[in-house]
Order: sequence, then structure tokens, then C-alpha cells
Amino acid sequence: MEIASVDAIPVNVNVIDIEDGGIAPYKTNHGAVDTVTRVIVRVEADDGTVGWGEVRTFLSAAATVSVIEDGIAPIVEGHSPFEVESLRRLLFIEYTNADMFFAPVEVACWDIVGQTLEKPIYELLGGWTAPSTTNRQVDTDYDVERKADVAYCVGILSPEESRPHAARAVAEGFDVLKTKAGRDWQQDVDRIIAMDDEADGELEFRLDPNQGWRFDEAVRVGARLADAGIYLQYMEQPIRIDTHTDLARLRERLSQPIGPNEDTYVKHNLQSLIKHGAADVAVVDLTPAGGIAGLRQQVAVAEEAGLGVAHHCAFDLGIRTAAILHAVVGIPGFSLPADTVYYAWEDDVIEDPFEIEDGQIAVPDGPGLGIDVDLDKIEKYRIDN
Repeated sequence: MEIASVDAIPVNVNVIDIEDGGIAPYKTNHGAVDTVTRVIVRVEADDGTVGWGEVRTFLSAAATVSVIEDGIAPIVEGHSPFEVESLRRLLFIEYTNADMFFAPVEVACWDIVGQTLEKPIYELLGGWTAPSTTNRQVDTDYDVERKADVAYCVGILSPEESRPHAARAVAEGFDVLKTKAGRDWQQDVDRIIAMDDEADGELEFRLDPNQGWRFDEAVRVGARLADAGIYLQYMEQPIRIDTHTDLARLRERLSQPIGPNEDTYVKHNLQSLIKHGAADVAVVDLTPAGGIAGLRQQVAVAEEAGLGVAHHCAFDLGIRTAAILHAVVGIPGFSLPADTVYYAWEDDVIEDPFEIEDGQIAVPDGPGLGIDVDLDKIEKYRIDN
């Protein structure tokens, strides 16, 4: 079996407005999200088997499509989709890191492999019966429905506007809520305190300023929350990346766990964070990791160092959501719920969209990714690139 073709298709899907029960505009310290452009990747093998991947756009839809179709495709075509590890290592391109563009192709290869072997990807990864808090069914019963815990996410809102989201998260069975931060550290503190009050202690919180605080602001945020009796599940990437000594000093100053995210997107930064004692949690993502195999390698490093591990959300439609679900259940080491905003999409490009029940999403148990892509929906949301 060989990879015959690789195609990249940009689509744009709206996020449900806050007034309609959604989360748009989803505000961060560097922008706001109302609608999201994704690139859907279709990989076809020479026997006609089709695998799917998905990635966010980088710079533009046209640039992303071009790198995948004109850059990645010629390297992987003619190789077996079973070669997920060796294909990633073929991608030495001077002056750049192509892992993020290879990732959706790699996921599509896993999809083809699973379909060929008639096994879901999480079984192929081998860790699906290992004890993990991302899957409450901790046993070796092969017939049990595998489910992954997920965390509710909301953007920057006022403290009072945030309260309904905390109430909704509790009512819908979530255990963890993540909120963006970074524009006003004092309001960030007030927002967490308001949501903790609304949830009456039934939620844990993640606070993510996307590198938006100075060192002194991060210190005050952590101290004020501790004074209020609130201890975050983790403070995500509170200061800029590549400042691992400062991050280690911050970790020593605070009783709040530190969870670098953007730092983990850079090769070898995870090892540096561990060496400096700068992390309690690794917030990782399969796209910058180069796909599921690269993610597995990263998680192994974090687990060996005793770090908690969670998977990042990048406004993922059903294809990448399926890949994340397989990864967090199939790879040992994931110990914390994955972030998700899946509940906020107006529509999806898969035939049977996921449902979130009791703060969990069932992992597809069909072969490969276990999903069927709706070609009509792809055409409906397709945009010019």
C-alpha cells in the first residue's frame, strides 16, 4: 500500500454567539474568534482507502494549502501510510519546522492504517487499558464504551458575564473550566473568584493568559487567588516562552501549578522546562508535535518526569477532535482532561457530530478515526484559497 495523493481543502465554520448559548466572540489577550477557518486534509492510498486529517490555518488558508500540497505531499507520496514514524523523520527542510503541516497528513495515515487493520486508532496506540483519569472507565473490559473527560473553555468576559458559563459547566457535568486571560490581571482574578462562587466549589479552573502577564503580575494573580482559597488546576503559560529560568522562579514563588503550553510547541523546550524545574503540567498539542506519533513521544517525556499532561484545543472540528480523543485514551500519560470548545460550533463536517455528556465525549470505536466525513458539508463550507 502506498500514499497516492494528498489534498488540502480550506473550510470556514461559524462559532455560536454568546447570545445564542455559545461562546463567540471568544476573546483572548491577542484577539477574538467569531468564525474559524480550518484545512481538511484528504489522503488516499493506492487501493482507494481514504484517511482524513485537519489543521488550523497558518498565515492564510492559501499558504497552508500550498505547504501541504506542494511541500509535504511530494515527500510522502509513494510511501506506505504505515510508515508514520519514518515519514516524520523524512521532513528535514532547511530553515523551517514542517511538523505542523505534516501533522494532519500523519493523522490521515493513522486513519488509513486503522481502516486497513479494522481497528480504532486508540487500540493501535496500545495504552487504552492503562489507568488514566482522562477515561473514567479504568479497567481492562474490552467491551466498555471508552470516554474521554474534557474541560469547558470560555474566553475573556467580565466576572458577571462569566458566571452563567460556570453554572452551565456544572449543570452539564464538567469538572474543569478553562478561561482565557491576560488583558487585565485584576479582572482575571475577579473572574475566577466569581465563577468559583457560582460553581460553589464544584469546578476546578485553568487560567490561560497566552503569555499575557509580566512576571510580577503572574505573582500577584497566583497570590490573590490563593488568598481567596482558590488553587488552580494549573496556570497556563503565564509569561512569555523561552524564559524557563523565570518560569521556574515563578513556580517557586507560587502555590499554583504551572502548565506551559506554547513553550511545548518548540522542539526540546519540554526537556528544558523539566531540567529547569519550570513545569507541573505539560499542555501539549498533536499539531506542533507533528502528529500522533510525535505527541506520543512528548507525552512519554512528560510522564517520565512526573508531570501532569493535558491536550490543548485549537477550535477543532470533528476530524481533529476524533484524533485527540484517540490520542488521550490510547497514549499512556494523559492525566488531565483535554480542552474543548466543540459544543460551540454551529455545524461540523462529519456525518455524526460528537455529543458531550457528563463532561465526556465517547471515543469512536470504528476502524481508524471511526468517523465518516460529510462531503456535502465540506463543499458547503469550502472557501477559496
